[in-house]
Amino acid sequence: VADTPFPTIHEPSDESLKCIQPEDEMRRNHMNYILHERDETMHEGVRNEPGSLAACIDCHVEPNENGEIAGIDTDEHFCTSCHTYASVQIDCFQCHADRPQKFIDRNSSSEAHKGASIKQQLQETLAATASEGANQ
Repeated sequence: VADTPFPTIHEPSDESLKCIQPEDEMRRNHMNYILHERDETMHEGVRNEPGSLAACIDCHVEPNENGEIAGIDTDEHFCTSCHTYASVQIDCFQCHADRPQKFIDRNSSSEAHKGASIKQQLQETLAATASEGANQ
């Protein structure tokens, strides 16, 4: 029987050493923190930046030596290695960005949203949708 190889864990930046919890705690329970933040945001309207998924991504997902950011669908993404190893399918990135906000702003493919924050983009989209509905 062959040994199962452990996942390759991409080391976070020095900035991530300021994580909201110790490393071993985050490895075991990060999903509980993320779900708690989701529930507070979605059900109570509470938005806490230090514990947000966006804050985690901003700190842990970094450009490679070519300045490129790996997407969640690649083995190079911070989240992918362990989740693949554990056969855990995550759905965070169906709605959330898998890259740091500063990278998205700088390299946005949409000229209409270039430089706009996610919040601004959402507000613009909602406004456009509302006006389309009013015109029908």
